Amino acid sequence: MGKIVPIMLVAISAALWGIIAVFIRKLADLGFTSMEIVTMRVVSAAILLLLIGVINDKEQMKIRLSDTKYFFGTGVLSIVLFNWCYFTSINQMSLSFAVILLYTAPAFVVVLSFLFLKENMDRMKIFSVLGTLAGCVLIAGVGVFDTTSISLVGIITGLGSGFGYALYTIFGKFALRKYSPFTVTFYTFLVASIALLPFTDLWKKVSSLVSGEVLFYGIGLGLFPTVLAYLLYTKGLEKMESSKAAIIATVEPVVATLLSVFLYNEGFGLLQMIGSVFILFSVILINVPTLSFRKNNTKKVTIQ
Repeated sequence: MGKIVPIMLVAISAALWGIIAVFIRKLADLGFTSMEIVTMRVVSAAILLLLIGVINDKEQMKIRLSDTKYFFGTGVLSIVLFNWCYFTSINQMSLSFAVILLYTAPAFVVVLSFLFLKENMDRMKIFSVLGTLAGCVLIAGVGVFDTTSISLVGIITGLGSGFGYALYTIFGKFALRKYSPFTVTFYTFLVASIALLPFTDLWKKVSSLVSGEVLFYGIGLGLFPTVLAYLLYTKGLEKMESSKAAIIATVEPVVATLLSVFLYNEGFGLLQMIGSVFILFSVILINVPTLSFRKNNTKKVTIQ
């Protein structure tokens, strides 16, 4: 049970990230730009987490000034960089290619975890990363020889989005050595809010922000695919390897694809189905060594 819970927490967080399109599409229809929506997301998340912290446990909101480097990493180098690069790559190339480059994140995490967290880089992890990348390519529906609308800027920023996405896992792991998942999540979004607010004119749309529909979807965006998702992911990350968490989180495009089919009546062909199987199989594959290890330990105890 102890090994399964972190896996479930990360998988649920990925599923919550997968429903983000519901809120983003609605807010875009209501007249907000991509970066305004990102700013709404991080600011509403910071406010919600502040309220939770004040009501539940103020002690969790205390940090050392010298440790702000971790939250600069999760908030600015990850959240802000990832979103800026992702939206830039979308404007430079097709959405499908932008999504594929975003999901190079597990590969970055495996390498960075090996270099900085001293985690093992075994064949199972490499196979799982390749499986998730192949699955994302198939889900996006991009053929091998489809090279339309590709630009150098798009490729660089697309890889930047995957790298930025990966940095949350790395910096988060360091921060979790000293702080609770709640503290890490709160300061991540507080720092991201401080970094983003000066670069958007969101304050000019105050009248729109307080309207019922915008409030509903804005708070929903801050709560479900942000606060809850990051709290669950960070909690799961606390008890498992960074590389495994990143691979399990690729359940997100599977959920997003299913949502697009059932909610928006978008196409779901054979390639998308095979891609989903690739990702789910890779997630199972990365957890096989853990299950085998437990079985071997059980046998040893029985013999003794």
